[in-house]
Amino acid sequence: MEKLFLIAQLADRTVAIDSDQVDSVVDINQITPVPCAFAEVRGLAALRSRVVTVIDTRIALGLPSSERPAQRAVITVIDGHHYAIMVDGLEDVAPFQMNPVGGGIVLEGGWRSAGCGFIDRQGEPVLVIELRALVPGIALAA
Repeated sequence: MEKLFLIAQLADRTVAIDSDQVDSVVDINQITPVPCAFAEVRGLAALRSRVVTVIDTRIALGLPSSERPAQRAVITVIDGHHYAIMVDGLEDVAPFQMNPVGGGIVLEGGWRSAGCGFIDRQGEPVLVIELRALVPGIALAA
């Protein structure tokens, strides 16, 4: 069965995000740091009359933070809380069928915990990621 996926760029990789996880897509301008937070938490941002926790996705994946921080984010709601998951870029929304991870696809580091399947995009396998796995604390509990 096909579902809609948001295609994004993240850490020099094309990824797919199930549209059921996407509340909105926004540009983040000002982030207020939070003392003593997990390293993955860049801080808080005011967005449409609400405060969201901003997640540095590269750090959440165990990669070094970018020299040029991302300004775009996918807003997701997890357990009633809003999170801004930073992405390098957004490409498209399109229907695909998700397949299980396997068939020679090897995932390293944080990609292993975030990856939950793949889609076939014009002959190219694209990793489907679970946004919940990128949020510290929640990822540990899952």
